[in-house]
Amino acid sequence: MTTAGVDVGDGLRLHVTRAGEGPPVVLLHGFTGSGDTWRGLATSLADRFSTIAVDLPGHGQSSAPAAPARYALPRFADDLATLLDALALDRVALLGYSMGARAALHVARRHPDRLRALVLESASPGIAEPAARAARVAQDASLAAAIEREGIEAFVSRWERLPLWESQASLPPAARERLRAQRLAGSVQGLANSLRGAGAGVEPPLHDQLGAIALPVLLVAGALDAKYVALAQLMAARLPWPRLEVVEAAGHAVHLERPAAFARLVADFLTGVA
Repeated sequence: MTTAGVDVGDGLRLHVTRAGEGPPVVLLHGFTGSGDTWRGLATSLADRFSTIAVDLPGHGQSSAPAAPARYALPRFADDLATLLDALALDRVALLGYSMGARAALHVARRHPDRLRALVLESASPGIAEPAARAARVAQDASLAAAIEREGIEAFVSRWERLPLWESQASLPPAARERLRAQRLAGSVQGLANSLRGAGAGVEPPLHDQLGAIALPVLLVAGALDAKYVALAQLMAARLPWPRLEVVEAAGHAVHLERPAAFARLVADFLTGVA
């Protein structure tokens, strides 16, 4: 396993962790996470694929720019293309979870020539209704201000009480401790500006562009996460080449709650694509 920081321009340095051998798979984590969330998956794939786990802007060891616009997902899609150039990678499979899945969709729209397949875990194409988008922008702005006012520890305690994470109570204690440590390692500026610049209400919705993503796409959702199962079904109906998998006894973070099942789905799909 190797780690490196790569300057992609305009004040942003992205941290990457590479492991394994074989066709490259880029891994994008969710909000409050880091590339470390993929440690188990990278180990499972190591004998068949090389993994490149990227810390998103404001997360992990990547830099946290002062301007929220620098976090925008369409801009990150261009940054990822620059990162692939720096790593001498031509075409890759791209796996994204939650916010990372939203980012992956923007990469697929802006740089389809750099991808050979997509894996989208607990993905959303954005918020279609203008009023709902505006409400989400206001909600995220309020949360960003709370992070700046109260600090990371208070924010994490509040974040972990969301109903979205109820299914994570079944995680082994060590896994819960690692997850909390990832969240607590976040920076105030990075998380606050990520909400302002890359929140689901800020980004343009991609519902009408899904039909143009001419790539094999694996959609994964946890059966306990009804909202994201419905979103996966909506996306599967619009994508040209989808495969939809709903994993039993899992919520939003399938890769953490059912790691062996998730790794099998990803490995089987990517092997078929290769």
